[in-house]
Amino acid sequence: MISFENFGDLLSLDIGAFEPKPTSIEGEQREAAVVLWTSPNGKLETGIWECTPGRFTADRSKNSEICHLLSGSVTLHNSDGTEQKIVAGEMFVLPIGWRGEWTLHEQTRKIYTMIDEGV
Repeated sequence: MISFENFGDLLSLDIGAFEPKPTSIEGEQREAAVVLWTSPNGKLETGIWECTPGRFTADRSKNSEICHLLSGSVTLHNSDGTEQKIVAGEMFVLPIGWRGEWTLHEQTRKIYTMIDEGV
């Protein structure tokens, strides 16, 4: 039998120690994350990520990412210079091939699901 999994209150879940964000380009950002579930074939992963304010680069060349902001607000900057602000409660997708930058206006926590390109 395959059963569902419940992860509880994701806003108060302890996700571990914050460490320097390697792709940070502004704000000396620190991040923490915890993987909540991975598919048996390893192609899907979902978890919680949190980061301090600042700006960082992101590259989704090999996977898509589905995000739901639990707290905070960000501006996503596309590589063509367009941008959009996203606030807590909103959901968005970064498709395979997306490259750009994130500006976190305040400490931000999200639920993420990564989908490898082979799915």
